[in-house]
Amino acid sequence: MREEQLLLRDYPTISVVIPALNEAQNLRYVLPLIPPLASEVILVDGHSTDDTVVVAQRILPTIRIIKQNGKGKGNALKTGFAACTGDIIVMLDADGSANPQEIPLFIEALLEGFDFAKGSRFLQGGGSHDITYLRQLGNYGLSRFVNLLFWTRFSDLSYGYNAFWKHCLDYIHIDCDGFEIETLMHLRVHQAKLKIVEIPSFEHPRIFGKSNLHTFRDGWRVLKTVVQERTRKALPQIQSPQPGAASSVSYAQQHTSSLFFRGRVLSTAPVAEVFPPDEKA
Repeated sequence: MREEQLLLRDYPTISVVIPALNEAQNLRYVLPLIPPLASEVILVDGHSTDDTVVVAQRILPTIRIIKQNGKGKGNALKTGFAACTGDIIVMLDADGSANPQEIPLFIEALLEGFDFAKGSRFLQGGGSHDITYLRQLGNYGLSRFVNLLFWTRFSDLSYGYNAFWKHCLDYIHIDCDGFEIETLMHLRVHQAKLKIVEIPSFEHPRIFGKSNLHTFRDGWRVLKTVVQERTRKALPQIQSPQPGAASSVSYAQQHTSSLFFRGRVLSTAPVAEVFPPDEKA
């Protein structure tokens, strides 16, 4: 019903970016679940040696295939972002851990006027069947560390399910190649004083294959990113909409969603919890 309501009204164009490296088996389950509100789906192929590209094109003939020009998830996403034509960009993993059917929840939040919607496994309604105890402990420690250093309220620092207006890229220059990409983006969005909201999301186990994430190596890279961002001179904060961002910003201001979304507001405004009417105490 929620997706039908979104489709029945005017809404901005939406690009879904999927970085993939040898994910042919998983794409069979991921691509069919992408909702029709997506205007384009971009798969960034990280030099796969299996049938990733062939399978993607067979399942979704309209998919755009972009060859990655470097290595690592950060580089893949940066490559994909550069190819996007949509007003809104959605980041989606190819391994089946993120449910594409949650995309409308992120879009609703952006239509409410937020700039950046970040998924969280640790809000009411979220969860994970994939995260190990060690990774959860590391995520918790890094999140607390970041919240103290940056005066943020992040409940989940390293989750990669995000959606944002394309104009956000003017304020979050991406200059990393690895799994620290999510942390870097979250911190730079905060430093630019963009309006952030967390969306409850459920993380499923990878369907096939082995993750390329290495707990200690990538955890160390995240920690280094946090320290570097604390001392980095931030890009200018938003004063007024830039020429390239005018259409996105004006849309969010003029088309306030009549739908209710569940999320946690993370911005310079006071924190607020937003729930559907039937769940209010």
